[in-house]
Amino acid sequence: MAERGHSVSIVPVTEDNWRTYRDVRLAALLDTPRAFANTYAVSAAYPDESWLARLTSMTVWLALDADRPVGTVSLWHDARQSADEVYLIGMWVSASVRGRGVGDLLVATALGAAGEAGYAQVRLEVAEENLPAMRLYERHGFVRDGSTWDNPLYGGIREIGYSVRVDPGCSRSEGSGTVVP
Repeated sequence: MAERGHSVSIVPVTEDNWRTYRDVRLAALLDTPRAFANTYAVSAAYPDESWLARLTSMTVWLALDADRPVGTVSLWHDARQSADEVYLIGMWVSASVRGRGVGDLLVATALGAAGEAGYAQVRLEVAEENLPAMRLYERHGFVRDGSTWDNPLYGGIREIGYSVRVDPGCSRSEGSGTVVP
């Protein structure tokens, strides 16, 4: 559990720590399955090569509270998107540290990296029922973009599109911060 003044670091996922990412992603799918467009059963069956391939198609970060992984977020560019847009996907924070600023650190890291990589627009989709996530994204300037779709998993969930403009070419801030109880 994070204590007042305790630092959480945000680290990139690499070939050295991909197994930790896999374990966090699977934990996320068990913890909040309705928040993702995939299932635990499908993801758990992926071979190691599939998990490693993610590192070539997206940028992924882990939030670490000391050495304990407590969250993840990714940036992914869909080939159907314009060259200056990217998706924020796979956002998850462990229940043990929710509401303590870890989500803010993950989103800030992703937005900074998007700008640094030259993207001008970051998009995401969030389940209509996930009000805490909506509030998190709105704190970081995301606004509803008018898009919706019905995710067929778990009996159908309305996904709401959000987007935010970022400054292409800007430098990102440090990938760590203080979380509070």
